[in-house]
Formats: sequence, C-alpha cells, structure tokens
Amino acid sequence: MDSAEEENHEIVIIGGGICGVATALALHRKGLRSLILEKSERLRSTGAAIGVRANGWRALHYLGVASELRQTAVTIHRVRDVWIDVGKQQEILEVNEFRCVKRNDLIKILVDALPPGTVRFGCQIVSVKMDRENAYPTLQLYGGKSIRAKVLIGCDGSKSTIADFLGLKTAKLFCLLAVRGLTNYPNGHAYPHEFTRTRRGKILVGRIPITDKLVYWFVVQQLTPSDEKLTHDPETIKRSTTSIVTGFPSDVIEMIEGAEMDSLSLTHLRHRAPWDLLITTFRKGTVTVAGDAMHVMGPFLGQGGSAALEDAVVLARCLAQKVRAEDLSNCSRQILINKAGEAIDQYVKERRKRLVALSSRSYFTGLLLETRSQLVKLVALMLLIILFRDPIGHTKYDCGRL
Repeated sequence: MDSAEEENHEIVIIGGGICGVATALALHRKGLRSLILEKSERLRSTGAAIGVRANGWRALHYLGVASELRQTAVTIHRVRDVWIDVGKQQEILEVNEFRCVKRNDLIKILVDALPPGTVRFGCQIVSVKMDRENAYPTLQLYGGKSIRAKVLIGCDGSKSTIADFLGLKTAKLFCLLAVRGLTNYPNGHAYPHEFTRTRRGKILVGRIPITDKLVYWFVVQQLTPSDEKLTHDPETIKRSTTSIVTGFPSDVIEMIEGAEMDSLSLTHLRHRAPWDLLITTFRKGTVTVAGDAMHVMGPFLGQGGSAALEDAVVLARCLAQKVRAEDLSNCSRQILINKAGEAIDQYVKERRKRLVALSSRSYFTGLLLETRSQLVKLVALMLLIILFRDPIGHTKYDCGRL
C-alpha cells in the first residue's frame, strides 16, 4: 500500500454517537488527543431523544457540559405507570434529577466542546487487523485508505465492528420492537413534568416532556412474523404505530399522529446477556469498546445513554492515570502497549459490576414484557424484587470524577 494512503494516529474512536463524542471530550479534558471516525456524513441523532437520570447528569457535570445542557430540557419530577386493562390505574414514583434531552442537542453540545477537526465524517470501516510487526490495530476504510491507531476504542453501537474484532458474542435480540419519535405542540402541551408509561396488553407507550412544547415518546411492542418486513419509512412507521395503539387514551393517538416525520425510528431491541458481561475481557492489545458496543441493553431502565456517559468518564480517567500525552508520542511501542493495556483492564474491572447490575435489571424487566409464560414472569419479578429492592437505586451511582 502507498504510504500516502496510510495515516498514523494516537487514539482513534470509532463512532460519533453519544458515547464516541463523550469519550473524545473526556480524553480532551485529560489532555489526550483523539480522532473520531464516523461513517455517516453528519452527526447522528437516531432515537430522537434520551432520558438522562441523576447518574448521567453526574457524568455530564464531570465532562463540563451539564449546566448548558440543563437549559434545553425541563425537570421530570416523577414516573407514573398506568395499566389500562388490569384494573390498576397508576403507580407514582418520585425520582432524583431526571430530564429528557434531544439527542442532537446532547451531541452538538459535546462536539462543540471538542477541538476543531476531532470528528471525521464519511469513514466506513471495512476491517480491523492487528499489525503483527507493530502490535497496533490497523483500520481499513472504504476508498483504500488505512489508519493505524496506538489505542482504538469502539463506540460503534450494538452492531459493532470493533466488538466483532474483539471476539464478543453477537448481541441477542429481544422479541420486541421500539418506535421512537418527537411531537411538537406549537401552542404548548398540558402534560405534567412526569415520565408516564401506559400499558395495555403487550403494548407499552412512554411519554416524557422535553420542553413545554416538545414531547418525546416511544412505543414498545412484541415482534410478530409480519414485522420482519417492516420498512424504516417514516410514513409506514407512523401508520403502523397508530394502528396498534387503538384502545389507548385519545391524547396518545393524537401524539403519535402529530409526530415529526424526521424524528421517527424503528428499532429491533438488542441486549448483551448479563452473564456475557460478567466473563468477557473486552480487550485485545490496546483495543476496547464502550457504550452499546460493550453493553447494549433494553431501554426499560432508560440507562443506555447514561451508562455510555459513565463509560466515557471512567475510560478517560483510567487511560490518563497510566498514559500521558507525551507517552503517546515518545514512549516505546511495548511500554505504551503495556501501559494502555493496564489502563483498559482497570476500566473494564471498574465498569463490570455496574454493567452487570444494569444489564440484569434491564433483562428481567424486558422478560416481563416479552414472555408469555406466567412462570417466567413470576421468576423475573421475584428476581427484580430480591436483587433490586430500591426502584431508583440505579440512578444513585456516581462514576467518579475525571
């Protein structure tokens, strides 16, 4: 290969989603430069919005962007569950700091805090290979260019190329689909500042105000054979979603019918099994993963994004404790590999217990929606009660300062 087609970089991050840009910012705060390779031509905001619980706001505070981001969203004071068809009308739970923010607002604020040129768009990864001579990973990109990284971090989602390179098991599929969207009310909406989850049969509808005019919502439904052929066309998504919420309150139907077309997305829910998180090493040389690439989980706790923000803080802190900026430039290859490897091992060790707990809780909650077996439901419910007695305990976690 012509040397002009090959680049060398110190830290390369694959994926310009929430986890990727947060990791780059955390490294920047610690004086470590990085390059983000994003396959799309612009910043991605698939999923419309994200609920950020108290633990996520702690991580955003350590990243230095919490105050600015708080201005974009109202505070959610409580969670309210409503069961339409089982005689149980509502259950209300007070919560710690909880806000719902638009994904593009979050990503933009994180990117704006990065040095110019940190994100490179239109970079589709073809393959990853470990350079035997230098023991550094080499990325092959579409178009013939290759990039060699001294440290490589995969933040490329549930279908991660870097996770495949590490030999991680493929993320498992729930028999559940999620539709997400935003609805704007130009004259304002009358919804209280609460996260409302309404369930009827096997359909779950969630609604969270972002501002006094903008609402984020999602619909979770069981996967059927006919759903395998569903397209990602917004008109089709809106039409099919409206049809399955028949029997819900009229304001739910109106909310979905009024959705912004470019905000709609359809996702087949995936997860990494808790036992896989318990035993996987998550490192090969100086390569690791974070965010959904590491621990994709169902959205039932609303912790996927906040957990990714925690990953960013912990990973940057561990790397900075072992590797200085001058080490990346001047350190001998083997010493750098040893230092970075120790840092990644510390990161994995620190995150494992937290991620297994989140994944387990999300998995058992998903089973309650997914399974038709009353016995499985009973076992899942008992495990949730025994293992996770505090309903908001997962939001009290502090990942620690940078």
